[in-house]
Amino acid sequence: MTFENSKHFNLLPSSKIEFSFGTFFFLDKIVVSELNEGIHFDWDKIEQVISSIADHYGDNFKVAFLSNRMNSYSIEPQLWVDFYKDYNFIVATAIVAYNDFNFKNASLEKHFSQTSVKRCETLDEAIDWIQNLNEFN
Repeated sequence: MTFENSKHFNLLPSSKIEFSFGTFFFLDKIVVSELNEGIHFDWDKIEQVISSIADHYGDNFKVAFLSNRMNSYSIEPQLWVDFYKDYNFIVATAIVAYNDFNFKNASLEKHFSQTSVKRCETLDEAIDWIQNLNEFN
């Protein structure tokens, strides 16, 4: 289910940004990503998203990242290591995996993350987990 088609879209104010490779929603303390089918999410695309996130949230922000994986795409897990060398604004990540393949990829990525990663089966589960993080309460 897309974020726009979920009950959360009307309950949680957000700004929508569309890239050629996917759509991102910036909520109060959550960034929701929905990447397009078949793309390779590489460092150039990551930097485009980071630039938009920084423009939206300003200086010294902390957010949770929610990857809503309705589509299959590729990313090199090593990029998480590179990301954490340069950036520290993500306090936790929730990954909604709609099939076994995405769940296994999320498990692999979890090993490369320096923050908590929760693998979820639904968007509701992911948003509930993020909203209850100690970092935001």
